[in-house]
Amino acid sequence: MSRILIIDDEQAIGWSLRELLSDDGHAVEITADIDAAVEACRRFRPEAILLDVRLGKRDGLAALPDLRAVVGDVPVVVMTAFGDLDTAVRAVQAGAVDYLLKPFDLEKVSQVVARMLADRVTPAPVADEPATAVTPGRIIGLSPPMQEVFKQIALVAPTDLPVLITGDTGTGKELAARAIHAHGPRRGGPFVATNLAALAPGVLESELFGHVRGAFTGAAADRPGLFDMATGGTLLLDEIGEAPADVQAKLLRVLETHEVTPVGSASNHPVDVRVIAATNRDLAAACAAGLFRTDLHHRLRGFPIAMPSLAERISDIEPLARHFVAAFVARQGGTPRSELLSSEFLDAVAKRPWQGNVRELKHALEYAAVQARGGVLQPEHLPAPATDAGPTSGAAIDVTATAVAAAIKAWSASARLAFGDRPEPDLHRRAVDLLDATLLRETLAHCGGNRTAAAKLLGLDRATLRTRLRLLGLDD
Repeated sequence: MSRILIIDDEQAIGWSLRELLSDDGHAVEITADIDAAVEACRRFRPEAILLDVRLGKRDGLAALPDLRAVVGDVPVVVMTAFGDLDTAVRAVQAGAVDYLLKPFDLEKVSQVVARMLADRVTPAPVADEPATAVTPGRIIGLSPPMQEVFKQIALVAPTDLPVLITGDTGTGKELAARAIHAHGPRRGGPFVATNLAALAPGVLESELFGHVRGAFTGAAADRPGLFDMATGGTLLLDEIGEAPADVQAKLLRVLETHEVTPVGSASNHPVDVRVIAATNRDLAAACAAGLFRTDLHHRLRGFPIAMPSLAERISDIEPLARHFVAAFVARQGGTPRSELLSSEFLDAVAKRPWQGNVRELKHALEYAAVQARGGVLQPEHLPAPATDAGPTSGAAIDVTATAVAAAIKAWSASARLAFGDRPEPDLHRRAVDLLDATLLRETLAHCGGNRTAAAKLLGLDRATLRTRLRLLGLDD
């Protein structure tokens, strides 16, 4: 997941982009003017920026130096409804990595952002930087499950074994990976992290292994991959369960030979990288279903670490709460005080089910600190429990059962016509389309017409859902 800042004073565009990029797995924040954007950069620390040219009285491109002063060389994509040569030239001269003309196709935006993030380079620490500089925060935990995690990190860090970190979303898998790197012999090398689920399949192979000039359209020069960038250090492959089959095969070869072959190249070259993989999926089940290579699973699982959910470490909630609130107050320039958290507040936090685990807890505590406006945190300062996280797996089963029942009922009526004196051609396709159309209609109805939520529930991406709706005549 990458942090993306959208700077646009048109609410509809900001909302659409946030929905799109959040769907792609990114953390997104929206601001409507440059002053708010500069403040957001200090607080949010974006890894990519989408910048509108016309922002009320200020020109986005003219204000770009103000952003650069805070975020440095973070990649910027310029957006405008007034596309002319002058604007395009100014965008390029200002250092924008791409240029989008409104109204734009959302799928193109997704591709541009994926490419922009794929071109990032995670710099190695400078020689005199302390070894812990790559660790943005420490892992908090006094509970027995977390003590076991600490022990496993301590055992595996000095070695060069590949590590597979598993656990639900929000349990701190990347933090554990950074801790392994920071306490190992490669601490002076780079720590490079990538989320495989956030990258378009077309750029994933080039992202990992690099490419040579002319390998594909747009490959104007040789480009190193993440394995090359991580040489001498650690490469974290987050969401490894989302890797396509062809990439899985190439990853296995790299792990076995310690050599990579760039896209479009006939030769390979050695790389010296420690690989850590992370996933919230059950890879053993994926292997049994033929969705993940068993040999790659065994290779990655040189040393498995399972991150416990917050429900398994209830005793850690209070120290986590105190840590997150203190860190947030300090970032805002205040003085952390233990009395900021009332006993009623801590009791309410301890009793709430945190389905999003530590990540959800952190965001809720920061929200509460803002609501308290410097005062003592009380239960009423907490955000409402998340109820819009999407249907549960049980809901998905209910929807499927309803849709199948409706489809069978519809088919039973049409089948009599199909098997009459003049049988319908292509009977199988008609049956599949009927079931598909009924399933899509029932799912959309269940989600209140929200196609993003329906796509998630169906396990489809937005483009596939949109295509099926169009082919079945349901896009209205």
